[in-house]
Amino acid sequence: MKQAAIVANNLCLSFETNTGNIDALSNVSLEIEPGEFVSLIGPSGCGKTTFLRVVAALEAPTSGTVAVNGMSPDEARKARAYGYVFQAAGLYPWRTIAANVRLPLEVMGYRKSEWANRVGRVLELVDLQGFADRFPWQLSGGMQQRASIARALSFDAGILLMDEPFGALDEIVRDRLNEQLLRIWKNTEKTIGFVTHSIPEAVYLSTKIVVMSPRPGRIVDIIESPLPPERPLEIRDSPEFIAIAQRVRKGLREMHIE
Repeated sequence: MKQAAIVANNLCLSFETNTGNIDALSNVSLEIEPGEFVSLIGPSGCGKTTFLRVVAALEAPTSGTVAVNGMSPDEARKARAYGYVFQAAGLYPWRTIAANVRLPLEVMGYRKSEWANRVGRVLELVDLQGFADRFPWQLSGGMQQRASIARALSFDAGILLMDEPFGALDEIVRDRLNEQLLRIWKNTEKTIGFVTHSIPEAVYLSTKIVVMSPRPGRIVDIIESPLPPERPLEIRDSPEFIAIAQRVRKGLREMHIE
């Protein structure tokens, strides 16, 4: 029996502010299996990003537990168990794309003899093999995000955490990157935790969709997708796709009515 990639049990997190405590997460329990593509969706401030940050050891829970590959988040970080893609590409403008992508390899102490091979492999994976010597300002926003994904993949972690990486892009570019991300997921068999505000994006990409409530963030629905692994964009017009989207939308709407 395979060990779960991510397990959260009764996770709670509160922040202290000048105006009092803010409950960001309330009794969140979730299990993500190896190779799953799991999207978290909900209104702004519902704790989606906070959950991802707890998994990545960037925030400490007030109570409850999180295990990543059977380890604590901090142990998983030290074991290089996951890569993280932020909302903004966060590329250093003075470094070439190749130099940006190899940055984790430098920080983590990988041998220089490995750098070129690893960087070349992930740039090819995100279709940026011809742009290694370019600088970020010479690339479009979508290409910069692909470089950011390549950087997170450079040390070949089994888990990829993605915090709304395509939210600032126009719909045409977003569609293309969604297709490319599915291809990357299929080719690498990574476990992906993905935060989004977009219902179509969540339904198109995911094997499992986690619907979260307004603050304090709770899980109100977990939807196992019946869609096939091969998903052309046209699948968004299928009855199965529309039914899942309606269920997500219904859950989000009902949370605001309560």
